[in-house]
Amino acid sequence: MTHNTATPDRTEAALAELSRLPQAEFVARLEGIFEHSPWIAERAWSAEPFGTIDALHAAMCLVVDTACKNEQLGLICAHPELAGKEAEAGTLTTASTGEQRGAGLDQCSKEELQRLRDLNKAYRERFGFPFVVAVKGLTRHQIMDRVEARLSNDRDTEFRTCLREIGKIARFRLDAILGASA
Repeated sequence: MTHNTATPDRTEAALAELSRLPQAEFVARLEGIFEHSPWIAERAWSAEPFGTIDALHAAMCLVVDTACKNEQLGLICAHPELAGKEAEAGTLTTASTGEQRGAGLDQCSKEELQRLRDLNKAYRERFGFPFVVAVKGLTRHQIMDRVEARLSNDRDTEFRTCLREIGKIARFRLDAILGASA
């Protein structure tokens, strides 16, 4: 694990450079911030210049918040199930692979893996979309407990919760690529 040693000046320089990019390059640089959803960076680009990571994150989250329900659902559905088929097949994005590994999901026992897959299945059957949580700082046991607890929510609550969690994931990813201290 590497520790970020970037200075505020380095982060400001990275943001200034990002703010000067043409839209296509801006989108390419930020394509992994929101899982398989480059449309968010594409729409946020017009809010530049971004003086802080907070400002960039807020602009991107505003795009998500003002998107239509079908686009929001597509964003939620773009996220892989935790320790699911994509993880097993090795087809997760680099960011998702690192996040799931960091939470220890690659170290599940056979029983834990089965519990998580059963919870994922129950969640998807109940809500119609995958369980999404920002896994940074959580253990695999805490993640499973969260799935279980959130199964008692109604669909609208879970929809909003998933979008909030996606916002958290995006912030962690922005911090990682722009050199902010974590």
